[in-house]
This record gives sequence, structure tokens and C-alpha cells, in this order.
Amino acid sequence: MNSVRAMQRPTPAAVLELLKPITWFAPMWAFACGVVSSGLPASERWPVILAGIVLAGPLVCATSQAINDWFDRHVDAINEPNRPIPSGRIPGRWGLYIAMIGTALSLAVAATLGSWVLGAAVVGLALAWLYSAPPVRLKQNGWLGNSAVALSYEGLPWFTGAAVMAAVMPDWRIILLAFLYSFGAHGIMTTNDFKAVEGDRKLGVHSLPVMLGEDTAARLACVVMALPQVVVIALLAHWDRPVHAVIVAVLLAAQFVLMVPLLKDPKGKAAWYNATGTTLYVLGMLTAAFALGSGGA
Repeated sequence: MNSVRAMQRPTPAAVLELLKPITWFAPMWAFACGVVSSGLPASERWPVILAGIVLAGPLVCATSQAINDWFDRHVDAINEPNRPIPSGRIPGRWGLYIAMIGTALSLAVAATLGSWVLGAAVVGLALAWLYSAPPVRLKQNGWLGNSAVALSYEGLPWFTGAAVMAAVMPDWRIILLAFLYSFGAHGIMTTNDFKAVEGDRKLGVHSLPVMLGEDTAARLACVVMALPQVVVIALLAHWDRPVHAVIVAVLLAAQFVLMVPLLKDPKGKAAWYNATGTTLYVLGMLTAAFALGSGGA
């Protein structure tokens, strides 16, 4: 009997795969941008900074992955049947249990970091459940779903990083940059949707590539990624940070070059662009964070 029960529990390797550590990078990077943009010295705040990094990545983001995979298990059975839940390596309702445990742990850690951090965590976790769980299931609509993910991956972690450092509401310029880069991340989420177009069509998931067509969705994604960066460049110049503005402009110009092959073959080049153009995008984020953190804004 004990051996049967052991077989019904997921292995640590399967749980780790479910939580997708590779996805933790984006919110952890955004959290670091928040820390940098605060302009406050980190030397005396390392315990809370490390706690915040864990909260952004291994807790909130990982929990969102478990939530998504649990409610997306039928789609994954078509698109990616080797994932932990559809393959049976996460058996029974363990996917749901892991999502619930992750939610509770995330809120507990966030509560130790202050009310602003707790508030951001509540919003992020609420969006994670609304994104995947019926009856709302925001991911059924590419406009709403991508907005929720973009805010959770970029804006909220950035806000959290600044709030951890200051222990108060972050400066309005920090919030503005976090919002702009969240807006641009909507385009990144659209390019990420190309990998699941076939399964989304079969199951009625209205991603932007499904609703608009792959070519139109790719063009829209490029515009959405580029437009907020143009605004950031103008703001940095206005805030007397010309060097930072030029760096972001150069990074954007390089993204334009990489967008050319993406637009020619959206489905074939989407993953490639996410590994190249998105890297330049997040480097621009960090540049903008340094601009604010240097005290010149």
C-alpha cells in the first residue's frame, strides 16, 4: 500500500519541471529593476532583497505556472503532451494542490515584506488565478490575458522591488516606467502565443494570432513592444538622462533589425525573437532603472 501511495505522489524533478524555473527570470529581473530604480543602497537590505527575489520568481511566478498548467492540462494534452500533468508525472489533483500551496506560501512571505509588497502579491496571484481558472479564464482572450501576464511579469515585480527598498509607495516615475514596460511586454506575450496556435484554434482559445491572423498579430506585437520604449527614451531625455536615453534608443534600433525576420516568418521566428529581441528589451529596462536610481530624474 505504501509503495502505491508513493507512486501517486509526484517526484521532486516533476514538480520542478511544473514550476518552470526558466520563466522565473522575467519577474526576478523586473524586481531587480525596481531595486535599482529606487536609488537606495542595497548593502543593508540584502535579507529583504533576497526574500523579494524568491517571492517574485520561485514563489509567485512558479505558482502561476502551476495554476496555468493545471487548468490548461487539456490544451497541453494536444500541444505538449509530455508536460508533467498530461503525461501523468504529476498525478491526480497534485497540480491543483501545488498551486494552492504556492499561493499560501507566496502570501505568507509577502506579508513579511510590508503592506505594499503584500498588496502587489495579492494582485499578481489574483491575476494568475483569473488568467487560467474558469469561469473568467482571461487567457481565452488575447487582449485581456496578455495584459494580465505582462503586468504580473514586469510591472508588479518592478513595483515590488522598489517598495521593498523604500517600504513606502514608490516614486511616480518608477511606477510610470514599470507601467510602460508592462505595456510593451504585452507584445512579448503575443509572440509567445505563436507556439500554441494549432491547439488554441482547436479548443477555442482566442489568442491574438488566432483572432487576428499570424501576420497581423506579429505586426501588432512589434508596435506594442516598440511604442513604450519610444516614450521611455523621450522621458529619459526630459529627465536629463541623455546617456541612458541613447542606450535605450540603440537597443530599440537593434530590436527593429531583429523584427524584420520575425515579420517575415512569425510562427517560425517567434521563439528566436523571444530569445534575442526580448533580451534587448529587458536590457533597456535595466538601463531605464539605472537612470532613475542615479538620482538624475
